[in-house]
Amino acid sequence: MSASPVATEVGAPKSASSRLRSIVGGSVGNLVEWYDWYVYSAFSLYFAKSFFPPANQTVQLLNAAAVFAVGFLMRPAGGWLMGRYADRHGRRAALTLSVLLMCGGSLLIAVTPSYAKIGMIAPAMLVLARLLQGLSVGGEYGASATYLSEMAGKTHRGFWSSFQYVTLIMGQLLALAMLLLLQRTMAPAELESWGWRIPFIVGAALAVVAVAMRRGLEETSAFEKDRASRPPQSAAATARGLMAHPRAVLTVVGLTAGGTVAFYTFTTYAQKFLVNTAGFSKSDATYINAISLLVYMMLQPAIGALSDRIGRRPVLTAFGVLGTLGTIPLLTALEGARTIPQALTLLILALIAVSGYTAINAVVKAELFPTSIRALGVGFPYAVAVSVFGGTAEYFALWFKNMGHERWFYWYVTGCILASLLVYATMPETRDNTHMDE
Repeated sequence: MSASPVATEVGAPKSASSRLRSIVGGSVGNLVEWYDWYVYSAFSLYFAKSFFPPANQTVQLLNAAAVFAVGFLMRPAGGWLMGRYADRHGRRAALTLSVLLMCGGSLLIAVTPSYAKIGMIAPAMLVLARLLQGLSVGGEYGASATYLSEMAGKTHRGFWSSFQYVTLIMGQLLALAMLLLLQRTMAPAELESWGWRIPFIVGAALAVVAVAMRRGLEETSAFEKDRASRPPQSAAATARGLMAHPRAVLTVVGLTAGGTVAFYTFTTYAQKFLVNTAGFSKSDATYINAISLLVYMMLQPAIGALSDRIGRRPVLTAFGVLGTLGTIPLLTALEGARTIPQALTLLILALIAVSGYTAINAVVKAELFPTSIRALGVGFPYAVAVSVFGGTAEYFALWFKNMGHERWFYWYVTGCILASLLVYATMPETRDNTHMDE
């Protein structure tokens, strides 16, 4: 990589080395945010008994999944408020604020007493904590996607922006690594009683470190140039600016729907599916999930680089076709898997297909909007779509299972991916027709 100036590329820093430092710095904060977010899902098998009344495992997991979905309700608010904040005050300021909110949510979960001690106040506090974290993540996605896309140069924008999902998946892996560590160092009774609080305390502490790192980030050239050329916009002007791009907004919603359902099905819900449906032990399910996510993480830059060569739309379309044709047979096979190699192979196959969405969805969305509303345009419609589809995926899966019709969920996932495939097939190629180079 050359260290020569790249000032001719709008949104790139002055040198390749400073661009790399900025991308790494922004990505580390993203990792901490998503660790905090996914610790909830990774440890819900253990803390569900602490926050909810006694019931069978599926019902308790259903309650925990409902709170997980509630956290998604705040993501549109976070997408709007933090997106507008990022477009007014800078990407760096928004990224720092989002980490602070995540820190507060994690700390609240860590210190909340159990249902046995304070009754219904316990799940109420859990809901409050997830609302704070939902607000944080809703703002994190748009600000992070915008920051990485603006920092990346035109030639390798898909490659560099893919690191948003590299660090997102790494956050999941760290959550699972924490789970594996505690599973091997604590008795199950201790883990269910109080050990599950440890990862939330760690998450709150890491968020403080991430705040310090993000305060030292370089602001993007694209934002600085845009801020110098126009006065700050009012809320009404911001809304009008977003409404001036209706096709881009609808494209974000449409391309996200199937991708986010597939992502949450084969990452966060997969662990519970392996335990609750396929019959694996909790530790084996965690191991399978962790190894598949490690492979998945390493795929992201390769798929991002591929999109720089062949375009974004062919990569998205490949995910849509594979997901539409393969979801039902793959989940059916996973349901009957009885060995670790079988389950691991099936999950990796699924995640190879999902990589066609996750590796490039951030850059595609950023390329759809001008600088003045980019963080808002990326974050808000994405947050709406991920709240409706991603946040409810696990709940629907457990709901169908509780009714005795688990395979209806397989058809639901397939239908969502098919709907997004129609968007991929008709959307413009954003690599070559982008607002990023204006």
